Amino acid sequence: YCRFVSEEFGRTAEGSAAMGNAQEKPSGSSGGGGTPRRDNPRTRGAPGKEVANGAPRENSPAGGEEEPQQQQPDSSGVDRSYLDAPAGALPPHLARLKNEGNYLFKNGQFGDALEKYTQAIDGCSEAGIDSPEDLSILYSNRAACHLKDGNSGDCIQDCNKALELQPFSLKPLLRRAMAHESLERYRKAYADYKTVLQIDTGVQAAHDSVHRITKVLIEQDGPEWREKLPEIPVVPLAVQQQHREKPVSVEVAQARAARAAQEEARRKEARFTLLKHEGNSLVKKGLFQEALEKYTECLSVKPDECAVYTNRAICFLKLSRYEEAKLDCDSALQLDPANKKAFYRRALAFKGLQDYLSASSDLQEVLQLDPKVHEAEQELEEVTSLLRQSLINRA
Repeated sequence: YCRFVSEEFGRTAEGSAAMGNAQEKPSGSSGGGGTPRRDNPRTRGAPGKEVANGAPRENSPAGGEEEPQQQQPDSSGVDRSYLDAPAGALPPHLARLKNEGNYLFKNGQFGDALEKYTQAIDGCSEAGIDSPEDLSILYSNRAACHLKDGNSGDCIQDCNKALELQPFSLKPLLRRAMAHESLERYRKAYADYKTVLQIDTGVQAAHDSVHRITKVLIEQDGPEWREKLPEIPVVPLAVQQQHREKPVSVEVAQARAARAAQEEARRKEARFTLLKHEGNSLVKKGLFQEALEKYTECLSVKPDECAVYTNRAICFLKLSRYEEAKLDCDSALQLDPANKKAFYRRALAFKGLQDYLSASSDLQEVLQLDPKVHEAEQELEEVTSLLRQSLINRA
């Protein structure tokens, strides 16, 4: 959730070295009244005050804001030049309030940040500023402060205002969903999460929450739970396209790439596990050619899996393809030089190739690794006899 708790704190904040992880909130910096959500064991892990307290890891640029200039420390040695960075269409004194709010939020001072955003909002009204995008961001940022402090009702009110100014804005929708969920308003939370996913299917927090809330609603409302949901608005295609084309920060791009890599790794692992299981089942049925093909697919997914080489070697042995069985055992031993199965099966491959001396050597390796492998003892006796007979025949 943390990636969306921080709003368009924008590029003015991202450029500052002071914008590190949020620290523990100082005493006296509450974001106003309100009652923290009560813990519901059915939704343990749902968003709320304690979940949202992590530092934001992804910040999207505030529309129209420029990258901050090179920052220089003031006379106290503290770098505050970020406060004077542009902030959309806001005049300098209001931009400074917003930037200071961003700084305070980043450092865990949510109550103090809330005050700065409130001053900026009031300042827009007093100055007659008509900039829906900038005002929506201010309300959304203030909603994030409320959410951090567990004031879910105030968070919802600010998100409503932000969405009136900028309909289908992603972060106010997600924050409102989190606030509804913390208040156990599961149907409203579900509708907001599903709206978020229409805008951006890559929001993993929304996927996880939909899955979690669905279980709660089924338990609460039974099989007809969908009929009790509020209407879920249809997000216009133009909004979806605009969101996809919106530039992202380097931090966001890196986080998305990391998630994509993790998802690809999970997908490969699932496919590998399925193929290996299918191959093992086919071996038990004696369908060695079919099993061989499954193991070959396994190795196309994970080419460094030692057990698959030794398993495929069995198939080659059963099909009397001894040279290929030997090569698979060679590959297994490169990955695991003390693999008993690889030595044993390579010995059988050498035996099939009538290389009894090499077979004897591998069987002795097996017994040196584990003297209790009786199959190796029996094979060694047989291979020794065959070696002796071959030497006699050559003589």
